[in-house]
Amino acid sequence: MQTQLIDSLRDTAEGREADRILRSCVHCGFCTATCPTYQLLGDELDGPRGRIYQIKNMLEGEPVTRRAQQHLDRCLTCLNCETTCPSGVEYHKLMDIGRRYAEQRVTRPLGERLMRWGLRNIVPYPTRFVPLLKLGGVLRPLLPARLRAKLPAAGPDVGAAGRGAAGTGARSAPAMRAGALPAVSSAGGTSGEGRHPRRVLMLANCVEPALTPGAVGAAVRVLDALGIEVVQPEGGGCCGAVSQHLAAPEQAKAFMRRNIDAWWPQIESEEGQGAEAILITASGCGAMVKDYGYLLRDDPAYAERAARVSELARDLSQLLGPDDLARLPSPIDRGAPARIAFHPPCSLQHAQGLMGRVETLLRGTGFDLVPVRDSHSCCGSAGTYAILQPELSVRLRDDKLDALQQGAPALIATANVGCQTHLQAAARVPVVHWIELFDPERTFAAG
Repeated sequence: MQTQLIDSLRDTAEGREADRILRSCVHCGFCTATCPTYQLLGDELDGPRGRIYQIKNMLEGEPVTRRAQQHLDRCLTCLNCETTCPSGVEYHKLMDIGRRYAEQRVTRPLGERLMRWGLRNIVPYPTRFVPLLKLGGVLRPLLPARLRAKLPAAGPDVGAAGRGAAGTGARSAPAMRAGALPAVSSAGGTSGEGRHPRRVLMLANCVEPALTPGAVGAAVRVLDALGIEVVQPEGGGCCGAVSQHLAAPEQAKAFMRRNIDAWWPQIESEEGQGAEAILITASGCGAMVKDYGYLLRDDPAYAERAARVSELARDLSQLLGPDDLARLPSPIDRGAPARIAFHPPCSLQHAQGLMGRVETLLRGTGFDLVPVRDSHSCCGSAGTYAILQPELSVRLRDDKLDALQQGAPALIATANVGCQTHLQAAARVPVVHWIELFDPERTFAAG
């Protein structure tokens, strides 16, 4: 694709990057075949190729319109298009540039501005988010149906009895009461007090401990059983994805730098035995941390460390293999249903390129995965998308649940907090993080 960016952009780092990406697109249109919003709306401007043209027009000097901004807003950033693209167009990087450019030139309605400000200044901060979440639970009966649907649903629980039993603290550490977090080391084990010789860092995810604490606790207990200590250094927090996707890159970079500062002493320990990986249990956050090196590439104080952090970032499915899971008590022998469906989050299969990895682990440990049509497609959660684009999000969720539940699975497993809570709000069966199935302290309710 030929480009002629305006003079004020042409020689900037952002302009050169946009030009590079735009020129790699041959406008073949293959991306439209797998774009969820194009499939729903049938509008070329709501597909990747159309959005690329709109961004190109903006950067070449055409007036930025509210309509164009809305077409960019409707993008899920699911990256189905990047998996499909034969030319390797780095669409998500171009979308970040285009959204920021439009945000600076189009004034949103007051309601939208307040909503986006609230999401950026509440969701990444647990001390703000958790009290509001609890208040929402108390007021649930009084809330409008549309808002009530955004709160975590108390869906059917395949292992409620097991979690209650675990809460008695049969093991000294890590133990988890129902709804509480497990004990995680904050010292990093460098003083010789570590429980195990192997050590990984864990991202202090902003919403996952509140929305899906079972996933966090299960991950820590599984790794503990496998002889791996989990360390969560003080000072870390949100990965920065909420701000990045809401066109607030400087706020996002502040979160990134904070995490790097918190993790670095455990990566480059004086004893020379630094953590072997940075573990992220939510695939959406994992995709973000793996982009730190790119997003901070021009920061002289952080570029090198950010690149190292991205190299160390691991999804659970990368850290654990079939042999590791085979050392644990069999979930099926402990009553877990064998017939399940797996929903691979877009952030796992497209952004991180880990398509089929969890499915292989599950099949290798005895689970029977039901076939799911269009497994590449998005469930509609997409971070804050479910809040900002509720109609499209619900349509995508309902289509996804029809596909997941068509084979009559006993439960749905996934790998991301957003997908889990979004699907559970309307699913007929429990929705869990796949690692919960291997929690050695979890027993499963009969039937």
